[in-house]
Amino acid sequence: MTPDKPRLLVTRPAAQATPLCSLLEAAGYEAIRLPAIEILDPPNLYQLEALSDELDNYDLAVFVSVNAVQKAVEFILDRRDWPEHTAIATVGAHSAEALLPYGLSSDFVPAHQFNSEALLALDELQDMSGQRVVIFRGNGGREYLHDSLLARGAEVDYVEAYRRACPEPDKAALLSLLKQGYLAAITITSNEILQNLYAMAGAAGQPLLREQQLIVVSDRQAALAIQLGFSKPPWLASNASAEAIVAAAGAL
Repeated sequence: MTPDKPRLLVTRPAAQATPLCSLLEAAGYEAIRLPAIEILDPPNLYQLEALSDELDNYDLAVFVSVNAVQKAVEFILDRRDWPEHTAIATVGAHSAEALLPYGLSSDFVPAHQFNSEALLALDELQDMSGQRVVIFRGNGGREYLHDSLLARGAEVDYVEAYRRACPEPDKAALLSLLKQGYLAAITITSNEILQNLYAMAGAAGQPLLREQQLIVVSDRQAALAIQLGFSKPPWLASNASAEAIVAAAGAL
């Protein structure tokens, strides 16, 4: 029996799923939450503690995600004020919005595409000679932003503000979600989320998962889906915002 509302699986972290779920439901979909990534504190806080004391010595702080903003800024502002001369850059608009409750704003943020490439395309970040930059991120991740700023003359440091982990799934519940025809699509907002979901499905669920329609937010995720053997070409949202994902779901 066809459901009254198309069902979309939302795989964002639990603390970040509500805006997307609310917009999907307002647009007539049933949003089912299944976080495929957990956001945890880093193994130790030494880096954040040391950075808090040295923040005045940096010209630019870059936040790669909402999680980086929430974990790092909250920790820093509990210890000190943000230095007036330390500019802030965010990879995406949602990260810029996440600064506002702390009384901060982003000096540099891409207008459309929300990724490292779009941030690095900004005119203000072309010549970084003599600039000292700190990048707040989770464990691991791409080196592209770091390496590009370094090549442009900056001195660049990383600070691990949070740790990402793969949740332990309820295998029976996940298999039930993946049965043929139950879901209209699955929203994917990072390569790690897609990799985690694939691992969570396990040997029994991966053939079912590969038959699902994905909504992705970058060409990199589309390429990973092809590499993993998904049978349907993913639908590509224009960026990772909830609005763009809902617009892509309009193809249902």
